[in-house]
Amino acid sequence: MGAIPALLPLRRVVRVLANLALWISGAGLIAMTAAVFWQVIGRYVLNDSPSWTEPLSLLLMSWFILLGAAVGVREGDHLGFEIGLHYASPPVRRAMEVFTHLLVMGFGSAMAWYGWDLAAGTWSAKMAGVNLPQGVDYLPLVGGGALIALFSLEKLLTDLTTDRVAAVPLSPSHSVD
Repeated sequence: MGAIPALLPLRRVVRVLANLALWISGAGLIAMTAAVFWQVIGRYVLNDSPSWTEPLSLLLMSWFILLGAAVGVREGDHLGFEIGLHYASPPVRRAMEVFTHLLVMGFGSAMAWYGWDLAAGTWSAKMAGVNLPQGVDYLPLVGGGALIALFSLEKLLTDLTTDRVAAVPLSPSHSVD
C-alpha cells in the first residue's frame, strides 16, 4: 500500500524541490569550475590573480554540497546501518527507521536554525574579496538544513502511513550463509 492521498501534495512539492536542488547543485558545480579556471588563468597566464574567485568558489561549493546532501537524504543515499535493519524484526526495523528519520530531521532543523543565527550575527561584516555580507557564507546551512528536515519529514510521514515495513535487502556483495 502506498502513502495516503493526503500526503500526495507534499510528495509532489518535495519532488519538485529535490529536482530544483539537483539542478542548482549542478549549476553551482559548473560555476565553481569556471571560477577556479579563471583563478588559474589569472594567476598563471595574466599574472593578476582575481580576489573574488576563491570566496565565490567556496560559497558555491557549500551550496552544491549541502543541497546534494539533502537530496541524498530524500533518496535514501545517506549513510545507514542496513545490516542491522536487515536482521531486525519488522517492529524493531520500523522503530529504527522512525528514530533515524527523527534524528535526521532534528539535525537538519538544527543546521537551519544555527545557520540562520550565524548568518544574522555576521551579516554586517563584509566577505574578503567579494562585496557580499559575511552572513551569506552561512545561508547554505540554512537552505540545506531546511531541505534535509523537510525531506526527512516526508520520509517519516510516508513510513508512518504505510502498513508494511520495507525489507532491507543486502547488496549482492554481502551474502548471508
